[in-house]
Amino acid sequence: MNLTWLMRMAKWARRPPSMLHVKIAAVAIAAVIAIVVAEKLGLWPDWARVNPRGLRHWRP
Repeated sequence: MNLTWLMRMAKWARRPPSMLHVKIAAVAIAAVIAIVVAEKLGLWPDWARVNPRGLRHWRP
């Protein structure tokens, strides 16, 4: 662990983030987890995938 991370942890220990920032981070993490689970279960639409399966070998 380098000095930058130690300084950041010391700053957080002295002045922790507000409850609003904690809630925003929790909502963002929950959204990411929901998207990953939906994609793994096959509920995510093909048009929203990074590498859509239908257009993989398409050439004009």
